[in-house]
Amino acid sequence: MTKNLFDLSGKTALVTGGNSGIGLGFAEGLAMHGADVCIWGTNAKKNEAALAHLKQFDTRVEAMICDVGDRAAVEQCFAQTVEKFGRVDSCFANAGVGSKGTPFVNMDLEEWRSIFRVNMEGVFHTFQFAIRHMVEKKIPGSLVVTSSGSAVFGAPRTEHYAATKAGVLAMMRGLAVEHARHGIRANAIIPGWIETPMTDKFINLDLYKQKVLTRIPLRRWGTGDDFRGLAVYLASDASAYHTGDMLTIDGGYECF
Repeated sequence: MTKNLFDLSGKTALVTGGNSGIGLGFAEGLAMHGADVCIWGTNAKKNEAALAHLKQFDTRVEAMICDVGDRAAVEQCFAQTVEKFGRVDSCFANAGVGSKGTPFVNMDLEEWRSIFRVNMEGVFHTFQFAIRHMVEKKIPGSLVVTSSGSAVFGAPRTEHYAATKAGVLAMMRGLAVEHARHGIRANAIIPGWIETPMTDKFINLDLYKQKVLTRIPLRRWGTGDDFRGLAVYLASDASAYHTGDMLTIDGGYECF
């Protein structure tokens, strides 16, 4: 038995899209509590910066270039992750791409499919290799997918993005039921309005401050730091009986 219910010593966590924003918040919380952490991202400079930041913690950290929409790349990077760390106990499928703001009637099939390639198929690839590993090694693992408030609320000009974020919720529930017999848990996080590289181009516009920020009871945008504790909980033994759930982190936006 661990001395601390949230002690992650001896566990390894994989975080896709872990070099900034919510993903880096996940990785930081996990490393702070003793987990070895491997982050995947597509931007080498951001990977290097995130890795330098995470090295302040007394744990092993690695960063890999991986496009989760490329199945071969995911297979290779997952194998390399296991080779370096020996195991993966928790897998955070966080990598995603956002909308260009194209009106629905003007959206072409290429743009539609480009969002599904990463946000849906990327989660499929990542979780499939993670589950195979956990089942083979008899690891009672934790799967966590990052969804979005757009999966619940109407999101104009982001119908493809919203569809993927709703789709991963259904995927998560199915995985929670199918793989419970292996001791594998699956949960989703639904972020609200969070300051990330994906949102910084519009979130601080006066219009958003007037129309959105005033509807958030805590009266601030979320940050990656707000996701550290939740990552620790979901990767730890504290959540051993918690599966098939959607956890909303939005400063109270949904309640208002």
